[in-house]
Amino acid sequence: MTPINITRLYRKLAKNLSDAKSELLFKNHFELLIAVILSAQSTDKTVNKVTPALFALCPTPVEMLSLGRSKLADIIKPIGLAPAKSKNIINTCKIILEEHEGLVPGTQEELERLPGVGRKTANVVLNEGFDVPTIAVDTHVFRVSNRTGLAPGKTVLATELKLLKVTPEKWLKKAHHYLILHGRYTCTAKNFDCQKCVIKMECEFTDKFNV
Repeated sequence: MTPINITRLYRKLAKNLSDAKSELLFKNHFELLIAVILSAQSTDKTVNKVTPALFALCPTPVEMLSLGRSKLADIIKPIGLAPAKSKNIINTCKIILEEHEGLVPGTQEELERLPGVGRKTANVVLNEGFDVPTIAVDTHVFRVSNRTGLAPGKTVLATELKLLKVTPEKWLKKAHHYLILHGRYTCTAKNFDCQKCVIKMECEFTDKFNV
């Protein structure tokens, strides 16, 4: 995709999704981190049904650790993968308390050392919590980037690095929000409607006018 088309694509997405932001509910770095860990292989809406009560009960790593793995698993059971997620969250809280004075670390390397935190999760926390212009590539971002020709890549990492390279600085901070929401609600995996897409003229999807 040419730089001119990329600029037009982001301009149109920014206009159409002017209030684009994370759909997860959180009030601080700790709540953000836990919410993103919980969102793995789940939906933001499902996570949001559980976290208000969880955070009211456990507002800090200390309370979460005191709650214990078993009780935490019971609370987050509706989200899915409760045994693994509760184990990761409890161990993450231990590390935060023992190595980071109870505070969520603000670097990619430190975040990725936390159980349950991969590159995508770290990028979300850095972007949302620490205003770092990272791009978190989930299935939506990966699909949109490849389908449109914006940042084609065979792997998530390849697409992320391409996006960081081609995205104009003006839109870098909110780029993954635009792409996530566009993929979640418009450029879906199935039943997508190219005729209603705001970036259909910039998109390089070969069959877009036949859909």
